[in-house]
Amino acid sequence: MSDRRLTRVLVGMSGGVDSSATAALLLEQGYDVVGVTLKLWPQDCVNRAEDKCCGPQAVMDARSVSAKLGIPYYLVDESGLFQEKVIQYFADEYRAGRTPNPCVMCNQHLKFGVLLDRARQLGCEYIATGHFARLERDPTSGHVQLLRGRDLRKDQSYFLFSLRQDQLARSLFPLGEKTKADTREVARACSLRTADKEESMEICFVPDRDYGKFLRDARLAASHRGEIVDVLGRKLGEHEGIEFYTIGQRRGLGISSAHPLYVIELDAAQNRVVVGDESQLNRDTFEITNCNWIAANLQGESAEPFTCMAKIRYNHPGADAEVTMRPGGTATVRMKEAARAVTPGQACVLYDGDRVLGGGWIAR
Repeated sequence: MSDRRLTRVLVGMSGGVDSSATAALLLEQGYDVVGVTLKLWPQDCVNRAEDKCCGPQAVMDARSVSAKLGIPYYLVDESGLFQEKVIQYFADEYRAGRTPNPCVMCNQHLKFGVLLDRARQLGCEYIATGHFARLERDPTSGHVQLLRGRDLRKDQSYFLFSLRQDQLARSLFPLGEKTKADTREVARACSLRTADKEESMEICFVPDRDYGKFLRDARLAASHRGEIVDVLGRKLGEHEGIEFYTIGQRRGLGISSAHPLYVIELDAAQNRVVVGDESQLNRDTFEITNCNWIAANLQGESAEPFTCMAKIRYNHPGADAEVTMRPGGTATVRMKEAARAVTPGQACVLYDGDRVLGGGWIAR
C-alpha cells in the first residue's frame, strides 16, 4: 500500500459514469476519497432536467456509487452561485449579441472554484473530476501544464483553458489516459449502477437544446422586436430578439430570399440581426479578450508572435494560426486560412500539439 492513503481527494460526483470511474480509480490507487455532488439548479430542477447533474436521479446515482465504493458522500447546494456565475452570464451574453459557453464558466467558478473551498473544509489536498484531460507537473518549478486527453474524441481540455495555476495544482484527472470504453469497464468491474448510463451532450440546464425557450421560461429574456437587415443595412424582415439567434444560423429567420442567408452579425446596440451570404461568415483575423495563459513560456506577456493550433469552438478540429499577445490580457489571432462562423462569446483555445497554451474569449 502506498502512502497515498494519507492523501485525501474530493471527487466531484455528477451521477455519471465518468465521475464514478474517477472515484473508483482513485480508491484503487490508494487515495482517501470523498464524494461531493453540487446541487446547481433550484427547486424546480425536477421539471427542467430530471436526469442531469442537478436532478434527483443524478443525486441518487452519485449517492449509490459512493455507498458501493464505501466512501463518504455529501450533497452541497450551490444553486445561488450557479445562478449568478452561469445562468445570469448565459442570459447576459445572449442579450449582448454573443454566444456563451457556460461549461467553461461552470468549471472556472463551480467545479474548480467552490469545490476547492469544500475540499479545504473536508481536509482534502486535491479535487478530482471525470474530465478527459491530462496534467504534467514540473517537480522543480512546480508549474502545472494542461494537456489534451489521450482519447482525442473525448478530449475536454477546451473547457478547462481558463483554470489558473493554483486551481490546476490541486486538481487530478484520472481519466486523462483512458478512453470512454475504459471508464465503463472500470465502472462495470466495480458493479456500479452508472456503468451503462447514457451520457448527455447537452448543456445541463437546457436539456432540450432550445435555448430561446429556456430564456423565455426562466424569464431571462423577453421578445423585443427589431430589424433583420443585410450588410448594406436594408431591412429584410423583423426578429423577436437577438438573444434567439446565433452566428451562422440559417433556419428560422422568417425571411424569403433567392439564395440562402445566414446570420453574420448580432448588433446589440441597434437591436439588429445582420444576414448575408455564406462567404461572409468567413474570418481570418479576430481579437480574444480576458486571456488566460497556462504554458510556462507565456506567463509573461510575450512581444513575439507565436504559431499554434486554434480551436474556435469545442467541436472545431483546430487550425493553424499566429497569435500576438497584447497588453491588458488580449491577443490577436490570425488564422492561416479563414474560418467559418467565428462566433463572439465563444472560447478560442490555443494548442501546441497536446499542450494547452491558453486562450481567451472571441470579441466582436
